[in-house]
Amino acid sequence: MWHAIATYENKQGTPGEKTALAVGDAMYDLHALLQARPDLATGLELESGLATAIQQWERSAAGFKKLAEAVPALLVKGEIDALDPANYRLCVPYVPGRIFGAASNYYEHAREMGTELAPREESAPYCFMKAETSVTATDTSVVMPRDTEKLDWEVELGVVIGKACRNVSVEDAYAYIAGYTVFNDISARDLNRRSDYPFKHDWFRGKSHDTFGPMGPWLVPRDCISHPQALRMQLEVNGEMMQDDTAEGMIFNIAEQIAYLSGILTLRPGDLIATGTPTGVGMGRGVYLKHGDQMTATIEKIGSIRNWVVAA
Repeated sequence: MWHAIATYENKQGTPGEKTALAVGDAMYDLHALLQARPDLATGLELESGLATAIQQWERSAAGFKKLAEAVPALLVKGEIDALDPANYRLCVPYVPGRIFGAASNYYEHAREMGTELAPREESAPYCFMKAETSVTATDTSVVMPRDTEKLDWEVELGVVIGKACRNVSVEDAYAYIAGYTVFNDISARDLNRRSDYPFKHDWFRGKSHDTFGPMGPWLVPRDCISHPQALRMQLEVNGEMMQDDTAEGMIFNIAEQIAYLSGILTLRPGDLIATGTPTGVGMGRGVYLKHGDQMTATIEKIGSIRNWVVAA
């Protein structure tokens, strides 16, 4: 049964973030579910929300699955109610420990950016790090820095690590995934480059501003998506489709990225891998984001996130 784990807060009443389980088209407060089925509470220690659950993901995933399977019967009995969308707002599902990004990881995107790639058999993934403080939730604003004129979008499949791993093989890589989320790797293209140093690129400055990492709307467990490389990825700006492709276009697939990164360092539960973006970004089109623009990033079987651009 498809389900996802979300973090939300009430628009009125007691402040603070809470955890919910999305099943079908509705969301259910996790603590309300556990009150209705206390026998399913084992393994779901959520003092710090989803971040805690990810730290012990194998136990947590089994608990979330059982709760999701219990929802239809609880609804029939009238023991639970779905949350009213008018009364809550979604938060960032959790704050990643680290964010690893894959650069030029789609053939068509590399072509639109004018990137000359070595033959695949002679190369490896090109990865960078993006500040975890860049993440922001759906239905929040992306703040456009004053010193950029080339703010750009990049819809990406976010892969969340669920178990520590080092030197993982491609064949075993999926066993270390907790689940998937939608990620929008906002980039200030003109801040990615520098002329005042001999080092021509500065992706930290171009990609790590606060709000440059819209993420959500929730975390979908790995076992709910059987073929993540086949997922369709889309991004619209003001209702116009800009990106529309599948994750099959990756140069280095999900498993290969995990194997590569784990060969450099120990991946930890909660680390997020933004696995690259398909063709259709603003730089390739010569069109950039401006104040008031609305972006909607969607990935099949996961969901959509919506964000607005505001000038600093």
